[in-house]
Amino acid sequence: MASQFPKLLVFFLFHLFSLHVFANLDLEDGYTVVTVIDGHKLKINPHAVHYRPGSSDLIVLDSSRSAFYSVKFPITQESVIEWFSGAAVEGYSDGESGTAQFRKPKSFDVDLKGNVYVADKYNHVIRKISESGVSTIAGGYTQKTGVQDGPAQNATFSDDFELAFIAERCVLLVSDHGNQMVRQINLKAEDCGGGGGGSSSATQGVSIWSVVVAVILSCLIGIVVGLVSRPYIRFHTARQGSSSLPRDMEALPNQSGESSSDSLLRHQKRSC
Repeated sequence: MASQFPKLLVFFLFHLFSLHVFANLDLEDGYTVVTVIDGHKLKINPHAVHYRPGSSDLIVLDSSRSAFYSVKFPITQESVIEWFSGAAVEGYSDGESGTAQFRKPKSFDVDLKGNVYVADKYNHVIRKISESGVSTIAGGYTQKTGVQDGPAQNATFSDDFELAFIAERCVLLVSDHGNQMVRQINLKAEDCGGGGGGSSSATQGVSIWSVVVAVILSCLIGIVVGLVSRPYIRFHTARQGSSSLPRDMEALPNQSGESSSDSLLRHQKRSC
């Protein structure tokens, strides 16, 4: 024991020195941690949790039981956990949520319409839980590990991958850890609800109508301004024409080459 004391002392001093030299901590106060789901009491093992848009539900994945549960938000330890999908028996079966089977899913995400996308780890497929039931959207024809791209039902993944739904792009990103890749699944427009492609089309439609309305308003404003200013323009033009008429007449020469004013003066001298 005495022979090990110097080694322990060096080890202790090294780590103490490391904490003082290399540590750069910024501990921010003001946050609170509260346990809202106790898996020991509820007999479940919460592996992942996501909020479901369009409802007040949180979806909880129990990977060990291959089942999903829902709970109303906000959550307290008195909240009731309800079954959501999965037959609590491992397997691979689509269809109604009550009879569908999963095999140790580890990751899932939820789109804007409340559809749940599941990384069904040991079935090597990606599933979707919707109001109509459970379906397979990728890997269904192969059901084996691999790195194949292409049509989603022919694609292959590793047995270690996670999912992330990106509403702005209407895609599902796959963090394929086993293959050290990030894969992308382009979803259908109806899967994205208010986001993704549907939102882009709506935005384009609004922009076009904005331009049309702006052009129509500009034309109407131009017509109104023209109607209002027309009497003033006519009156002003008439005044200019009448005031310039005598000057024009004075400036005009007669047939003898004299101006009108010269002829008038000559007539007055003869009268005198």
